[in-house]
Amino acid sequence: MRPSPTQKLDARPAAELTVAALAGIPLVRPGDDIAELILGGLSGSGLKLQRGDIVVIAQKIVSKAERRLVDLRTVTPSARAEKLAAEVNKDPRLVELILRESTEVVRYRRGVLVVAHRNGCVLANAGIDASNVGPGSDDCVLLLPEDCNRSCRDIRARLLARTGVEAGVLVIDSLGRAWRNGTIGVALGAAGLPALLDLRGRPDLFGRQLRSTQVGIADEIAAAASLLMGQADEGTPVVLIRGLDLPAAAGSADDLIRPRELDLFR
Repeated sequence: MRPSPTQKLDARPAAELTVAALAGIPLVRPGDDIAELILGGLSGSGLKLQRGDIVVIAQKIVSKAERRLVDLRTVTPSARAEKLAAEVNKDPRLVELILRESTEVVRYRRGVLVVAHRNGCVLANAGIDASNVGPGSDDCVLLLPEDCNRSCRDIRARLLARTGVEAGVLVIDSLGRAWRNGTIGVALGAAGLPALLDLRGRPDLFGRQLRSTQVGIADEIAAAASLLMGQADEGTPVVLIRGLDLPAAAGSADDLIRPRELDLFR
């Protein structure tokens, strides 16, 4: 649910924040129970889930568990994909998958294809990736989960059933940003915590009311977790965040997506 103009979410800065990568998470295979792997990682790290904890999960292992792997040898590109692939210098089979996963081609040039994914995110290649897919997988790519928010809700429910603890769950990925170089951790799915904090109406240090401040708290958490996850061979796809005092409002990563009618750049 997107926060309404009158819905005010509040949070206070944490005096101390723990950000811990869970040890011993194995390579994930199709059909694996991510919640069970998280509990194993917690145990291997000498930790127990506590109320208020936030479990941050790399999108890639969720996609693997949800069988989102596609062999490019099984993909037949359309005429549109063939034409666009020639312009961007990409594999036509990959471009076909990108188009299937997208609602709109936003920008493209040689080497770059930016689209609006079906989940609303604007990103390169519809988030389709071939890195860290697995050994002997030169022709295989990994799609984003079909619904990252649903994945978060499912994992949260399984953790609750096994531990009795209500935790927040994020599924994150590294995305590029308009105006800035480099990728950064971004929340693609959220459950059990607000994704967007509306601070309008709160006073600043001098008593002046904030008029437009909204904080993408889920993205800020994702960026912190991404520091430990890394981007290459670190092998730490799950991070525990402890110490944030967030309100009990349920959120969704959809709250972070700017409505098209308010997007001045599309």
